[in-house]
Amino acid sequence: MTCKIAQNLLEPEAAHAVQMLLPDYVNGDLSALCVWPDQVRHWYTYRWTSPLHFIDTPDKACNFKYERDCHDTHGVKDMCVAGAIQNFTNQLSHYRHGTSDRRHNMTEALLFLAHFMGDIHQPMHVGFTSDEGGNTINLRWFRHKSNLHHVWDREIILTAAADYYGKDTSLLQQDIEGNFTDGIWTDDLSSWRDCDNLFTCVNKYAAESINIACKWGYKGVESGNTLSDDYFDSRLSLVMKRIAQGGVRLAMILNRIFGDGQPQEDLMAAT
Repeated sequence: MTCKIAQNLLEPEAAHAVQMLLPDYVNGDLSALCVWPDQVRHWYTYRWTSPLHFIDTPDKACNFKYERDCHDTHGVKDMCVAGAIQNFTNQLSHYRHGTSDRRHNMTEALLFLAHFMGDIHQPMHVGFTSDEGGNTINLRWFRHKSNLHHVWDREIILTAAADYYGKDTSLLQQDIEGNFTDGIWTDDLSSWRDCDNLFTCVNKYAAESINIACKWGYKGVESGNTLSDDYFDSRLSLVMKRIAQGGVRLAMILNRIFGDGQPQEDLMAAT
């Protein structure tokens, strides 16, 4: 959904570049491959990408500090979703120079960037270390077993789609887009896109997520709980807004990378 929203906001140059980088069989649809990084993370060749999907922060610190938090379990720096977004944006920035730097697979860089922009906006992807972003907090979502991470990854969206949209997520996506084109988030759109420096922006996106995780994700939840209407009703708008922000900001980055102007150099200046 994040990728569909982003693709709808691409300017002509960026839309063309994205289409050129995608394999023919998806007919120019970026969203068709946005889950690819999840599918390959456990393959031997791509096992190194597994830590790039999330950030573990100190329990109950409720803030994100790049130097402290962006590393894998072995302490290797930049191995987190915030570092990955910078890395793959940097790789893609070579595309327009015509060299399409052969050290990098540009198609993979596009898919990783798109996926990780979704991940960094999912609040439980910037969660507490001890429970692996809510993955080990087992609970019930209405009548079936789940965990807190899963609730924010998919349960809230699937429940909304089932309850309000006849299980059609494209209608839900249209509502999300309507909220920022001429709805409740219209006035926020320019601030979402505001980004002079990618390092600063990515830190902001991560900080937003851990803030929501603390105030709304973890709050009042313990292993063994049953979460239902109260939790769903009070969190749905937050999930929808994060999907919108992820899509808008992914489009902003791709438009800057692949556009005609020079702003991509500014974007990458300090990374």
